[in-house]
Amino acid sequence: MTVVLVFVGAAVGAPARYLTDRAVQARHDSLFPWGTFCVNLIGCLILGGLTGAAVAHPVSALVGTGFCGALTTYSTFSYEALRLAEQRAYFYAGTYIGVSVVAGLGAALLGYASMHALIA
Repeated sequence: MTVVLVFVGAAVGAPARYLTDRAVQARHDSLFPWGTFCVNLIGCLILGGLTGAAVAHPVSALVGTGFCGALTTYSTFSYEALRLAEQRAYFYAGTYIGVSVVAGLGAALLGYASMHALIA
């Protein structure tokens, strides 16, 4: 059953990632990969919230592993950072890496703290 929940979550998360990435990036005329940045922060926030709520295993499989796993992407983050460096956009590459890590951890902490406070 857990595998089915992961598949269902991924079936929703992957298109949500693609559509969100395209919609966000279309609104920004910049080398900075805003779309990937946004979906990764959203995923961090959701996963942090799941952790803070200490949700039961089936929900974690559906939302955490399935949806967030398909929504967020470390490989695209890495590729885009390298692409920026190859284009000699070193400021954007460094900013993208630094802000993604700090903001991702911050979003996870915010989700965790918010859900933990609501549940407790």
